[in-house]
Amino acid sequence: MNQIPRRVIVSVLTGAMLLGVGGFAVGWFKSDETTVTEVAPGVWFRKTRWKPDFIGCNQGWVIFNDFVLVIDANFPNQAEEIIPLIRKTTDKPIRYVFDTHYHGDHADGNPIFGKIGATAIASENAAEEFRTKGIQGFERAKKDKSAEYGKLDYLTPSLYFPKKLVIEDSRQRVELLHIAHGHTKGDAVAWLPKQGILFTGDSCLNGPFNYMGDSNTESWIGALTEMKKLPVQKVCPGHGEMSDAGLIDLQRRYFVELRQFIGEAVSKGKTLSEIKENIDFPWYQDWTGVPVRQQGENIEHVFKELGGRTK
Repeated sequence: MNQIPRRVIVSVLTGAMLLGVGGFAVGWFKSDETTVTEVAPGVWFRKTRWKPDFIGCNQGWVIFNDFVLVIDANFPNQAEEIIPLIRKTTDKPIRYVFDTHYHGDHADGNPIFGKIGATAIASENAAEEFRTKGIQGFERAKKDKSAEYGKLDYLTPSLYFPKKLVIEDSRQRVELLHIAHGHTKGDAVAWLPKQGILFTGDSCLNGPFNYMGDSNTESWIGALTEMKKLPVQKVCPGHGEMSDAGLIDLQRRYFVELRQFIGEAVSKGKTLSEIKENIDFPWYQDWTGVPVRQQGENIEHVFKELGGRTK
């Protein structure tokens, strides 16, 4: 069986530096590279590029004694790309694909995995989102990206769990956890307690990727607080570079300070446009490379959450 090296650059920039686990500086982000890393024996992380065009979410896979668990199905074309990569690391069957939430860049690849016999798994709280918003988004994609989606039928998860599902053998233990309504109502993460590795989906991201359209930022902060209680050594986020437990602190800080700043402004009668004009978190730009005021949709979402009214 062919083995791929522990660190593979799929899209290479000449002279590009391979990154370690730590570090948040935006200069370390390799936005135009897709990389594959063996984070621990039998535990793999595929970071997808997001420039010059966005191609999908990060993914992972865990090799058990007799099968493979994939973390996030991605878009259909990315599901097709990752399967050969998995085959280079193991010949064991791909039995499960865990969707951290319903969004298309994390779950629309389910039918690709379904064709090879994999069972899709998700949080019970995500079931309604899959049946409604998920299928609606998939049908739109069939029209907009017919070459990729046209012949596919939407595949919802067939195995849902309420709060926790453990997949374990003598080699690996993965705990699938639904903590709270965060990025979406049905957010869940994959926790590997033996290795201290947390695959967060979009509950925790490394860069300017937060989409809040389905979120509850108050309970999202609570979910991140609970994640930080785990003895996390490495964070494999839904988008952006792998990092350490400090990434959870940064993600939580963004929501906390956003709610504090906007809440105080709303109490003083400030308008949405005034808030967008005056908000400034220099540390956020240091982390993500993007000024916080550029995240207008996030500001507006929190403004509405906290009772702000547009005039």
